Amino acid sequence: MPKITTQQLRKNTQASAANAAVKPATIGAPQRPPRAAQKDGAADGSRHFGPMFNKNLGQHILINPLVSQGIVDKAGLKQTDTVLEVGPGTGNLTVKILEQAKRVIACEADARLAAELTKRVQGGPLQHKLEILHGDVMKRDLPFFDVCISNTPYQISSPLTFKLIFHRPIFRCAVLMFQREFAMRLVARPGDSLYGRLSVNCQLYSKVTHVMKVGKNNFKPPPNVESSVVRIEPLNPPPPVDFAEWDGLVRIAFSRKNKTLAANFKATATMQMLEANHRTFCAANGRIVEDGFQIKGAVLGVLEQLGYGETRASKMDIHDFLKLLSAFHDADIHFC
Repeated sequence: MPKITTQQLRKNTQASAANAAVKPATIGAPQRPPRAAQKDGAADGSRHFGPMFNKNLGQHILINPLVSQGIVDKAGLKQTDTVLEVGPGTGNLTVKILEQAKRVIACEADARLAAELTKRVQGGPLQHKLEILHGDVMKRDLPFFDVCISNTPYQISSPLTFKLIFHRPIFRCAVLMFQREFAMRLVARPGDSLYGRLSVNCQLYSKVTHVMKVGKNNFKPPPNVESSVVRIEPLNPPPPVDFAEWDGLVRIAFSRKNKTLAANFKATATMQMLEANHRTFCAANGRIVEDGFQIKGAVLGVLEQLGYGETRASKMDIHDFLKLLSAFHDADIHFC
């Protein structure tokens, strides 16, 4: 046998120790993904279909086909209808609309979801009926449509509602999904706890009815609140009311809706605003403000004349507010 020197023995010992420190991988053992990768896929179901949904944009996709069909049925679609859909998402509701309408214009702000919807109908018999508008619906002029259907992103509920109400030409109806509390405010009647400025403003220009309740488990990912569907039918012709004047009156009346109208109108800031408006109106129309004119006496006089001084806004209906606005205008008192 060849001789092994002390130096060679030391080197062999060090090499063996280094090899022993390296543990071989277990064959067939599953590789656990990084902790961040486990979270990215969304235990909340946000990858249920296509790209991850963005909750900050209100992307909660309706997945219950029975609810989708119920919404379409309540719209009463005709084969000649052009339908505007706001927030189509991945198209679960869109395909049901396409089956019954002549044309669907889908407005989607998220380019990823617009691409998913395009792929869903591409090459099929419904492709020629669909037009996709990419962008924020609140920043663009709406095209002509007969019916609007929307699983509405909740953060644009109020501006979208009034954008539709004031859209011309007047459409037949809109069937819209909203957060339940917002929906119940739209349909609230005098005396209801949720009756307020939103109720009055919407009901002045349209007939609003509650269609159905929709639980949060009908969406992916599920929202934190329950939802409801309402049907809005714009009045045709609309009432000949200046909305800025109307809203100015209603804003004061509901500033503290359980206080009397007299108490709300007596607020110093309110009286100063009404006096400035009165002087501006008189100057613009060639009228002279009478010596000793007191805006407070004029306002309270109108309320007393109509018997509304001790009335609360929460108990007043549309006709009460129209009557009050007309009386204020007769007294040259304006709200904008």
